[in-house]
Amino acid sequence: MTYVVGANCIRCKLTDCVEVCPADCFYEGPNFLVIHPDECIDCDLCVPACPIDAIYAEDDLPEDQAEFLELNAELAETWPCITEQKDPLPDSDKWIGVEGKLKFLER
Repeated sequence: MTYVVGANCIRCKLTDCVEVCPADCFYEGPNFLVIHPDECIDCDLCVPACPIDAIYAEDDLPEDQAEFLELNAELAETWPCITEQKDPLPDSDKWIGVEGKLKFLER
């Protein structure tokens, strides 16, 4: 099993989860984070660290976000690893909980 970053992270990209990850399995894009499924050690530390509830255990991924499992794996192969917390995106507060954010994902 792995953990998956879901839609709520798009345009928020809060990095509290990165700070607690002992496996350094987070990868950073312009406005989204992903978890590399082959590097995740299933420790669960990232889930409570995410202030916007954007991370799910693979088995708990909402059905309407199933595509994020493959998306995390794909983007983790091309984006750089992030190991330290950074400042959130400037307008992240207004994007928390917005529906339909996949169309705003920047690759």
